[in-house]
Amino acid sequence: MDLPLTLGDLVDSGYQPRTIREEIRANVFARIRSNTPIIEGMVGYEDTVLPELERALVIGHDIILLGERGQGKTRIIRSIRHLLDEWIPVVEGSPLNEDPLRPILPSTIERLKQEGPKTPVAWLAPDARFSEKLATPDTTIADLIGEVDPIKVAEGRYLADADTIHYGLVPRTNRGIFAINELPDLPERIQVGLLNALEERDIQIRGYRIALPLDIVFVASANPEDYTSRGRLITPLKDRFGTQITTHYPGAVDDEIEIMTTQARLGGLAVVVPSPVPQIIATMAQLARHHTSISQHSGVSVRASIAAYEAVAAAAIVRSVRNNETPAAVRVTDIEAALPAFVGKIEVESLDPREGFKVGSALLRQATATVFAQVYGSQDTTAVVEEISQTPLEMSADEPDAAYRALLASYPMLLDFVGSTHPPEELACFADLALEGLVATRRLSRHTMANRVTFGPGRG
Repeated sequence: MDLPLTLGDLVDSGYQPRTIREEIRANVFARIRSNTPIIEGMVGYEDTVLPELERALVIGHDIILLGERGQGKTRIIRSIRHLLDEWIPVVEGSPLNEDPLRPILPSTIERLKQEGPKTPVAWLAPDARFSEKLATPDTTIADLIGEVDPIKVAEGRYLADADTIHYGLVPRTNRGIFAINELPDLPERIQVGLLNALEERDIQIRGYRIALPLDIVFVASANPEDYTSRGRLITPLKDRFGTQITTHYPGAVDDEIEIMTTQARLGGLAVVVPSPVPQIIATMAQLARHHTSISQHSGVSVRASIAAYEAVAAAAIVRSVRNNETPAAVRVTDIEAALPAFVGKIEVESLDPREGFKVGSALLRQATATVFAQVYGSQDTTAVVEEISQTPLEMSADEPDAAYRALLASYPMLLDFVGSTHPPEELACFADLALEGLVATRRLSRHTMANRVTFGPGRG
């Protein structure tokens, strides 16, 4: 990097200071002009959250994001750092990232007078200008704002001297972005300590008001359950945030699928996931967000979809390893293996721990019926139902793909119903969808004994 390393070189380079808000505004404008989203990869927020965030950043507001778990609040907060400049100059060794042309600490001002153009300059990248704190009950004012350093006082400095302070996270994020996750969980007395930092941009420690023109953008997240029901976010602090943005879950199945498939971590493992599988998982999540037995205050996080998708892939991979076959290909029946992952991320309003799996199984049946109708809804099921009713189809739950395809060859009506256009590795999945869909719509029955699954006549 060919960057100035002294104050004199910095001045000669033509550098002009600007505030954090001016910096972010200029970078937002640059993205708008290039038709680039201000936050990348936030699916389903193009017409809701992102325009509100864009306006808040342009006008320079501090922001609080309000929404249930798993709605991308933390991801949005962490992505705002990408709107910072690639590098900014600071006085080398300054605890507050002071601009060499706009020092704020008396000691730094004196140092610049003494060292003049030879004052060393360091450069900060965006990651070094972003601080994030999870609000916890044990958080202290010293953590956030700072504390008097007794050693410095013993050296002869006055308590009101800014140089006696060991600064906390907030002032050390000067010229950057300070984020607090789950703000209502911060004790109320600590919330009070943030009032001056947010509004007057100064800090108070041990009763001493230290006038420091801090240049910080504050961003916070909160869950509505804490924010409203518990009432733990004090009104004066809420009032300090310029913009409140309400996040939401994906409104469409396609959005949920895109988030789920891009965010899932499969550890580099190769697995084929035919389209009906993510459709069913995403539909389960959408249905769960309106289910009367599931706590809607807690919400149904997108993490539930992601975890289910990962668990389904794992089930297929285990089967492929057991049968020594490649590639690993997911089937609709594998989604049952995802229920522990999915149910673990929803809150069922029941004291019976088994109720969660009952609700999850019901959601799976309903979602399977929905996707079955979307894929096969226009086809006549009479022939395939009659064929399976007369000759029940029995197979192992871990049936190898080759054996599954060979078994299907003896059911011509089922194969005709499924169609011949699917790739070989996806045929079992679409056959599964047909069978499980007919079970979900009560036209066939399904019995499981040991490791064998039998599809037979329906129960009407």
